[in-house]
Amino acid sequence: MSQVVLLKKTNEISAMKSYYSKHLNEKQPPGSIFAAKVPGCSITAYKSGKVLFQGSGSETEAKKWGDTARSAQPSKKKSPAAASLPENISSLSVIGSDEVGTGDYFGPITVVAAYVKKEQIPLLKELGVKDSKNLRDEKIIEIAKQIKDIVPHSLLTLHNEKYNKLQQSGMSQGKIKALLHNQAIGHVLGKIAPEKPEAILIDQFAKEEVYYNYLKNQQTIQRERVFFSTKAEGIHLAVASASILARYAFVRHFENLSKAAGFRLTKGAGPRVDEAAARLIREKGREVLSTFVKLHFANTEKTMKLYSRKYKQ
Repeated sequence: MSQVVLLKKTNEISAMKSYYSKHLNEKQPPGSIFAAKVPGCSITAYKSGKVLFQGSGSETEAKKWGDTARSAQPSKKKSPAAASLPENISSLSVIGSDEVGTGDYFGPITVVAAYVKKEQIPLLKELGVKDSKNLRDEKIIEIAKQIKDIVPHSLLTLHNEKYNKLQQSGMSQGKIKALLHNQAIGHVLGKIAPEKPEAILIDQFAKEEVYYNYLKNQQTIQRERVFFSTKAEGIHLAVASASILARYAFVRHFENLSKAAGFRLTKGAGPRVDEAAARLIREKGREVLSTFVKLHFANTEKTMKLYSRKYKQ
């Protein structure tokens, strides 16, 4: 769908609203000042000053109000994975899935699949949806609270105790993630049925053949119109939304773990994490570690050495 975005001052938007007074829509997207529809073009003005023109006549309609600037991403060299994607995937109705917590010693793994209709894309952009890695946790929480009730999604949380049992049974983290992604996508497909997405996009963590090999013994495997790409949060807002919702869930669980520990834990897997884990052992005992951390990480060995050196005198 062709679209143009103009940046306008408050008085200019007021003039536009008056001009389109006979074409105003009763329903307005959240955060908008007005929404109108004329032949070949839908117009939505937001409180931020952005005015979005969508439709075959968007260029012509927008020119009535000044210089136009198309909403297009600068062309980038595609990775091999991205090259196999539908050319227009960023403007399709898509289920996207992503996970958070796989590189953190403390805390669970959270996986989210989210369905974003093409009609919702302008609104999600307006709400600030983008790759969660480029957002602070405070902003993620703010955005997640706004989109969690408007974007159909499935959240799966794998807590440390169960994760450690699966890992110790011989299951790799890659297989664990594949199982969670497949399940979350299936849940969303069930929620939106009989409607079907135009594509399903998974933030790639394994080659396609490896991913499906992980799922070979599953009763139901989602394969129809499924695509894989690294950095998928920048390809479609469905993956960016999934990333934000997964991060939001992870942060909430992490806060609960900190409360259980009695002090603020540290994210990631660096030296400060080892310090926190050693303190946790000192205050709660070695036996609680499996409910707080991913035991197979190298941090466990470092933590035990640090604990012996620092506390076990």
